Amino acid sequence: MLQKKPLAVCLVLLPLIFIGVFLAILQAKRLRGYTFDHGAIIRGGVAEKRIALVFTGHEFSDGGEFIRQTLKKKNARGSFFFTGDFYRALDKAALISGLVEDGHYLGPHSDKHLLYCSWERREELLVSKEEFASDILSNYKAMETFGIVKERAPYFIPPYEWYNETIAAWTEELRLVLFNFTPGTMSNADYTTPEMPNYISSEEIYKSIIDYEKSDPHGLNGFVLLIHVGTHPDRKDKFYRRMDDLLDYFQHKGYVFLRIDDLLGAPR
Repeated sequence: MLQKKPLAVCLVLLPLIFIGVFLAILQAKRLRGYTFDHGAIIRGGVAEKRIALVFTGHEFSDGGEFIRQTLKKKNARGSFFFTGDFYRALDKAALISGLVEDGHYLGPHSDKHLLYCSWERREELLVSKEEFASDILSNYKAMETFGIVKERAPYFIPPYEWYNETIAAWTEELRLVLFNFTPGTMSNADYTTPEMPNYISSEEIYKSIIDYEKSDPHGLNGFVLLIHVGTHPDRKDKFYRRMDDLLDYFQHKGYVFLRIDDLLGAPR
């Protein structure tokens, strides 16, 4: 019995050592051209034409199968971040299983899509540390149904893509890596509906991405481009329907679409 204890200790420590090394690698990347905002990574290195397409989902999933088939047709990889409610929904199980089977990255987006901090005063928290931790761990619990475990899916994009430095610190304490979309385009506004004052059409969104690539000295190198996997039925002009054009345009220009862990360098 005594001989088995060292092996048991090793089995416990190995994942912790792996995660420690991973976080050390990420810290080193801070010095190698990554862009950070309020403690979260918002852009990878700009030396190569590499983009991460990130899709988030909570309530709606109407674009899921269309997106999946488009990525398959274009031989591109995406990263999908869903809430616990999304992972638990029976009508979304086939989509999630298909995305796992296709080799895409799947990660958490909070369990209940909580708003972590005030829109008006970003430093003002709306959740406690305990509420934050319980919510995100519940998200991972829901992911286990599809064989997705925390140790192999450490990247986390916050709900509403809104957070502050305290949330970033709490995320790191949970051995997770907080990231957000790269600002500059209007892709994150694809959820808007016509009655909203901030409504943006799909044509405007598409043009904003093309224009940004032309205006930035580094193009979209290292870019994290956010698109919603589904939107409210009141939005008939679905931006995900432009994905075929989008992928064609940028692949023709030499860009490669990678999983978020491949873009930002985490070992699988």
